[in-house]
Amino acid sequence: MKIIFAGTPHFAASALAALVKEHQIVAVFTQPDRPSGRGMQLTASPVKQFALQHGLPVLQPATLKNEESQKNIAALDADMIVVAAYGLILPKAVLQIPRHGCLNIHASLLPRWRGAAPIQRAILAGDAETGITIMQMDEGLDTGDMLLKKSCAIADDDNAETLHDKLALLGAQAIVEALRELEHGKLCAEKQEAQLATYAAKLTKAEAQLDWAKSAAELERAVRGYFPFPVANTSYGETQIKILKADQCDGKPAAAGTVLVIDRDAIHVACGSGALALKVLQKPGGKALPVAQFLQGFPLKIGDRFGAH
Repeated sequence: MKIIFAGTPHFAASALAALVKEHQIVAVFTQPDRPSGRGMQLTASPVKQFALQHGLPVLQPATLKNEESQKNIAALDADMIVVAAYGLILPKAVLQIPRHGCLNIHASLLPRWRGAAPIQRAILAGDAETGITIMQMDEGLDTGDMLLKKSCAIADDDNAETLHDKLALLGAQAIVEALRELEHGKLCAEKQEAQLATYAAKLTKAEAQLDWAKSAAELERAVRGYFPFPVANTSYGETQIKILKADQCDGKPAAAGTVLVIDRDAIHVACGSGALALKVLQKPGGKALPVAQFLQGFPLKIGDRFGAH
């Protein structure tokens, strides 16, 4: 099939790598290069990097809502547009251009977790599983008919990074399988039950500030769900400390945020219920360190409190 691919991050690059083996990719659309790293140098997206390595034509319009972008897409005469974490809205005019419309690779089991951050929201909510949905795109936000689903268990130690990598591979498999079924006339559309929909709002840095009045279970999921971005953090006096790894543990009742135990492996902190064992921490301007090393440059004592000024 003649396919236009639209995507930006690593999640999308995995799908493009799978599609290029079986189909003709007539063009790759990706977000404009962005400043990144310490030097804030303009950096190509992972999708653009892959496309250039494989000699695929790349287009980087700032919008698809103008006539020029839409004429460029129509001129490509594609059978389909495949979208994965592209980051730009496809207007109705674009959705209607390809013969088979536009398919989206979405990282949840729709209609659960429509929106921008389905991987993180699934972890934060304590879901036992998530997955990939291949969806026929319409004008709504992840509201189109579902064409194929593949589920994936969320392991107790999965963070947003490890789950992302699992789903990137699963998404690549799913889109290849969906296109094979489409070519053989076996792909069946299923409407979403709108009343079951949940919304995966975009992550903010503010929400990653830990509220120690919450349960240890919620806070442990927050540490996993906010890694590698925006990273769970807490205040200690005027200092913000990032928490990159933590586990639930037993702890005696105490004011939320109170340091209960300090040993070589963990700092045990009282929560609204239960306690959280902090394993890997990072102070401003420093590296992420296991507790024993972190404490060498950051003295803490039992009875100190996080989250209290």
